[in-house]
Amino acid sequence: MPEYTIGVDLGGTNLRAAAMDRSGKLLEKDMESHFSPGREELLTEMVRSVSQLRAKFGSGGLAGIGVGVPGFIAFREGIVRKAPNLAFIENFPIRDEIEKRLGAPVILENDANAAALGEKWMGAGKQVDDLVLFTLGTGIGGGIISGGRVIRGFLGMAGELGHVVIVPNGNPCGCGSQGCTEKHASATAVTAMARLLHLGDNLSAKQVDDLAARNDDTGAKAREIWRVMGESLGALIATMVNTFNFPLYLLSGGVLPAWDRFAPAMLRAVEQRSATYRLSQGATRIEQALLGNEAGIYGAAYLPWIEQRAAHV
Repeated sequence: MPEYTIGVDLGGTNLRAAAMDRSGKLLEKDMESHFSPGREELLTEMVRSVSQLRAKFGSGGLAGIGVGVPGFIAFREGIVRKAPNLAFIENFPIRDEIEKRLGAPVILENDANAAALGEKWMGAGKQVDDLVLFTLGTGIGGGIISGGRVIRGFLGMAGELGHVVIVPNGNPCGCGSQGCTEKHASATAVTAMARLLHLGDNLSAKQVDDLAARNDDTGAKAREIWRVMGESLGALIATMVNTFNFPLYLLSGGVLPAWDRFAPAMLRAVEQRSATYRLSQGATRIEQALLGNEAGIYGAAYLPWIEQRAAHV
């Protein structure tokens, strides 16, 4: 049996698992499954899902298991330090526990890092070894790939791009800082601006996008929200361009359907704020990611291949 890996994409109450071969071919995906909040419930469901795939493709060919988790990961220790939606696994040796129950090597990774790896392996970043991925949703996450591998930092917590300050005296953030990008450019920021402009309470970003199509005062206000959001996001991207001088910067997440609303202001802001971007004369690309919700599971499945290869360099 040819070698394969299993990738697991973990959410707050659900998980998905898939088996893939070394070329990135999807062999089989386990249907999304749900678990009740609780450590044992999560572990049981994860083991069940992985075991089902392993039973089909054989234990001998399994090269490893990658798990993408939303939270701060201490990579070397295989421990989740902080996970607001999965607090019951914080500071618990979850990697070692999964390895013990499955008898197979496991790699734990932040979900945005996994998504960035997925885009590098099988998505929009296939032709480059250096890229930054921004995930735009309720908050803003990020993954940085350099030389084909994740930049994790010495604690494993690098790439928290949503907490790069773009407005020094801006909106207070739950992280304890002010003016973080996610307080000015996330879906939550879009809905907060809509509320402040009296467009409606608890609107979704999609609804604000819909309002922007109207040819009235409401539509003008909604379009202004997307302009401000785009400028804020552009300030972050310009900072990353100036810092890394990578060839590719990708955006993904639930806000992407409004691309035509915010991208013009975003690109103008990058042009204005980054001499590096201007001097590249179009060689620096800022684009939409391709894999959508599948990026995380592809990246998780890629982890055993890339870490195994690094161990033998």
